[in-house]
Amino acid sequence: MKLIQKHPLKGTRIFELVDDAVNVQIKSPFKKQETLTVMLTVLNQEPVISKSLLEFTSRVNNEPLLSLYLAKPNAEEFNSFVNLLKQKIQDEFNVFAGLKAASSSALQGNVFEEPPEFDSDDNADVSVHAMKSVDADQLKYSIEIIQTQVGGDSIGNFIAALQDLQADPQNIDHLKKVVSEFHSLGPAQGAILTYAPYITSLLSDDPFSF
Repeated sequence: MKLIQKHPLKGTRIFELVDDAVNVQIKSPFKKQETLTVMLTVLNQEPVISKSLLEFTSRVNNEPLLSLYLAKPNAEEFNSFVNLLKQKIQDEFNVFAGLKAASSSALQGNVFEEPPEFDSDDNADVSVHAMKSVDADQLKYSIEIIQTQVGGDSIGNFIAALQDLQADPQNIDHLKKVVSEFHSLGPAQGAILTYAPYITSLLSDDPFSF
């Protein structure tokens, strides 16, 4: 399903639900077209209203990852798309959360923990529960995909923190550094969570994950 929204000053936004993701095209006047993909599993099911926008936020830090103009192009199309999006988010998250019930060998190690909401405080305490879930192989894969798909000097410190944790997965100071560097990333957080969903698990403190 697709939703096309036009704004007289800010241009056009096109949202398209494709399998387990939302593809977004942003066409702004006098700016290069932007495209991005947001995985449904990283979104909170219930959106929030911010001025003239309806925003779907990250499960990890509640930062907005999808912003829709309220009631555009009309209330019927808008409500239909939002209701479908909310249902798809719930369905995909149920599948995502169910993965941890399967054996790691059957999934070749791609078992992700269910990510509860994460405290956005940079000095948040990281418990022993989180340390028990650190997987060096998953970290290695996440680092590679982030460097390939996101890249840029702005994530250099975050990548370095991940590499330190990969080298010593049981070092709680390294994990705290990863948390701190993640919170300093700003808009890059959404892209990282989209391409490397294991980071969602890594930043979550889930006492039921083992």
